[in-house]
Amino acid sequence: MTTPDSYMDGLKHPEKPLIEALCGVVRALDPQVVEIVKWNAPSFVYDGKDFATLHLRAKRGIGLILHTGVKAKDHSGFAPIDDPQGLLKWLAADRAMISFDSLETLKAGEAVLTAILRQWLTRL
Repeated sequence: MTTPDSYMDGLKHPEKPLIEALCGVVRALDPQVVEIVKWNAPSFVYDGKDFATLHLRAKRGIGLILHTGVKAKDHSGFAPIDDPQGLLKWLAADRAMISFDSLETLKAGEAVLTAILRQWLTRL
């Protein structure tokens, strides 16, 4: 099994500083957030449940896919996620993506991203 550190050590990607910074933001959410390598990308688990995976194959920037694991779940009873800057691109009722095209855009949106991720964790 590949560890996150060995994965990052071997990663050859033009956006590696952005990837490392984004992983740091997600890890800082809560002490229970654990970084793993799944689906050949940095992924994150909270309280034993998968909730986020980096999308590294975009032509520009990096995406963070928010999900509730492999199987779809009914989210009809959940309140909408407050997204004042419109960062979320909804891919399905239980799946969304946030994209950052540079380290600067990540830093500018870090507080909003953190708030969105905290809301997402309540859906797991």
